[in-house]
Amino acid sequence: MTSLVAFTVLVGLVGLERVAELVVSKRNAAWALARGGVEEGRGHYPVMVVLHTGFLVAMLVEAWVVQPDVPAALAWSMLALVVAAQALRWWCIATLGRRWNTRVIVVPGLPLVSSGPYRWFSHPNYVAVVVEGVALPMVHAAWVTALVFTVANAFLLRVRLRVENTALALAPAGRPA
Repeated sequence: MTSLVAFTVLVGLVGLERVAELVVSKRNAAWALARGGVEEGRGHYPVMVVLHTGFLVAMLVEAWVVQPDVPAALAWSMLALVVAAQALRWWCIATLGRRWNTRVIVVPGLPLVSSGPYRWFSHPNYVAVVVEGVALPMVHAAWVTALVFTVANAFLLRVRLRVENTALALAPAGRPA
């Protein structure tokens, strides 16, 4: 199997992982809304979907068009970061449980979560997103995609974090979950 085919399979697997996330997210969002959850920041959500979908497509197009020589050390080190980012993402999902979804929905009366990776970071899932945004395309030296996505994602995260921090500031004080 060539490295380009292996990279395509890897990106396909990440795409399938995103579909699994969306299934979990939809179920959890319905749970949150049924308990009086309030969604904030709907306006940026379609932009986020387009950016993250375009990210997967762009790195494949770049890899297949440019077909760069990829040093093994680059590919393997970036793959290790991709795996670490996925592990962190799913640790976040497991820690938040039914509260996790891809939207910003706060259920009144539920205290903030401060266990798992939330002990060390306010937004560990976004750490995973940033690491993956650089590392996944760099597995096959798709540096243009890594750069463009990282810059675009920085602007999106600025909006997302403002929305999320405002929504979480309204969450009740009390015993952290």
